[in-house]
Amino acid sequence: MKALFSVGLIVLVLGILSFVIPVPHTENHGVKAGDVHLGVQTTHSERVPVAVSVVLLVAGAGLMIAGRGRS
Repeated sequence: MKALFSVGLIVLVLGILSFVIPVPHTENHGVKAGDVHLGVQTTHSERVPVAVSVVLLVAGAGLMIAGRGRS
């Protein structure tokens, strides 16, 4: 039961962090013609959708409650 509580705590912390920490996303765009390759690399930082963060919070809290057990 302690393992379930620990997993719930980790998921809960990830849910909280997903509200504030953006996830970097890199894309490579390029054209290749024969031996010549021209390319541009773009980077975006996007946050996780709020619905996903809320699901992580609820799931983490649920796992913590389920893993609490009786002492």
